Amino acid sequence: MILFPKLGLLALITAACAHKRGESRASTFAGSTSTFQFPPPGLDTSVPDPDFPGPSAVGNAGPTPTGDEAFAVETAPAVPVIENESPVVRPDTSDRKGRKFDVIRSWGSLSPMFSLDRGTFGLPDASPLVPNGCTLKAVHILHRHGARYPTLSDTGPSSFAAKINSAAAGAGFTATGPLAFLDTWILKLGAEILTPFGRQQLYELGVNTRIRYGDLLKEAMGLPVWRTTSQERMVDSALQFAAGFFGVQEFSTSYHQLIEIESSGFNSTLAAYDVCPNSNNAIGNFGHTQAAKWASIYTAPIIKRLQPHINGVNLTAVDIVAMQETCAYESVALGFSSFCDLFTESEWGSFEYFFDLKFWYGNGPGNPTAAAQGIGYVSEVISRLTQTRIANFDTSVNSTIVSSDVTFPFGQPIFVDATHDTIISSVLVALNLTGLASSGPLPTNRIKSNRQWVTSHIVPFATNLVAQALSCPAPSNSHRPSSSPSPSGPTTHVRWILNDAVVPLTGVEGCPSNRDGLCDLPTYVDGTQRRIAEVDYRFDCFSSYSIPVPDDILDGRFPPALRNNATAPVGHVGARR
Repeated sequence: MILFPKLGLLALITAACAHKRGESRASTFAGSTSTFQFPPPGLDTSVPDPDFPGPSAVGNAGPTPTGDEAFAVETAPAVPVIENESPVVRPDTSDRKGRKFDVIRSWGSLSPMFSLDRGTFGLPDASPLVPNGCTLKAVHILHRHGARYPTLSDTGPSSFAAKINSAAAGAGFTATGPLAFLDTWILKLGAEILTPFGRQQLYELGVNTRIRYGDLLKEAMGLPVWRTTSQERMVDSALQFAAGFFGVQEFSTSYHQLIEIESSGFNSTLAAYDVCPNSNNAIGNFGHTQAAKWASIYTAPIIKRLQPHINGVNLTAVDIVAMQETCAYESVALGFSSFCDLFTESEWGSFEYFFDLKFWYGNGPGNPTAAAQGIGYVSEVISRLTQTRIANFDTSVNSTIVSSDVTFPFGQPIFVDATHDTIISSVLVALNLTGLASSGPLPTNRIKSNRQWVTSHIVPFATNLVAQALSCPAPSNSHRPSSSPSPSGPTTHVRWILNDAVVPLTGVEGCPSNRDGLCDLPTYVDGTQRRIAEVDYRFDCFSSYSIPVPDDILDGRFPPALRNNATAPVGHVGARR
């Protein structure tokens, strides 16, 4: 469907030719929005179609013997680096630094996932490869959906397009120089669902996971149960992952897909904000408030540089952020965006920091609801590691799901849960991975260098957080050699890996410093259970309070010392299903 039906091809050609001749003429359709749906409405797309029988009906598949399972984390000399950008065109910067500086990795949570360097979180000797003397027993994978169009709350690109379109409909709108493309620019972004590149990301993540961990399937006692939520991009991400992991013809019969309802009033640790009221008010939006302070500073010189090239539109800080967001969204949706090379390397660094502030103070260590939103998933991980049913339902945990051997089985060698960036951010805080907060709190008037909280590292599109459960005869302080792994045994150690960088567990009470990021299982479970006990879900999500000024919170909880100034929790907290 085209939302500018009266616009003819001749008008497009005329406007384009005017630009080529250097004439100062703008189209009247600049900033319009276009969409297209395939298959077109009204077609019979029923399956199976008797005219086109499927592979089982046709037969004659030829030889189909399978090989043995891969287990790259135990058998390969190195883990392959993920640089999942193609088919997105790598843009340049306005100061021509694009060859050495990768703009794509400065889009915060809108960046595609890429493998982090080993020492990103302070463990330069650690790798996703199984440490010396250990055997991998199970993995717990929490991943984000793939690249998507803007959500309905991501109004930057659409609001900027509407502003341009309103100006183009009147008199006096022109755009020249670096902004000349705006004269004929049309917004082609949809909303909410995965882009083609986003589908590719999750398919490739599934393939990558099978290569790394496929041998663990030999320990499976039945079909695995993997979870996602009911939003379309979430279901599509989960299915794409499964297709990559099991194969497009086999995946539907190779596992069970549990879909948790994502809607207000339904408990789900994968969408905990729906049952945490304070995450949806000024407390939850504090990250936007803090990021806006920085935006008003870093965009000022950009406005001064770009404003002379556009008439009929007064550029604001909100517009500049929207233009940078549009660069990211158009790139992951269309493969390229003319907005990208409007900005310098330094200005993209400022945009990255804008996202760092938004997540730090919105869903990270600096927000008092963050730990509460993530603690339900942490409880589920401990439940799986100890094979003990959850008995306390005062968080976002869904009692119906986790109390069932069918929907929440123990003993799986591979657990996979799909969720959102805000939830993964909150889970990292709930896990008490304090190394990520070691450089905080983040100032809003300047970029804090050498910070650990970098959003493109933590929650990019298709980000994945992995807990490895290992059997190790003793704490390991050396690399795994190329020799065969040791015989299998019970799970003795745990460690966490975020986008291929091992995260130290020194924030978990009792876990010692370890070069491989390992903590013995009893100590890890005890320390994490203490963390679960200290997070007051009812207070942080339901009480009426104001965020302290200055906000020096580092652990994602409202400071207990300030609770006398808060109003008691209101509303219902319980085992909603």
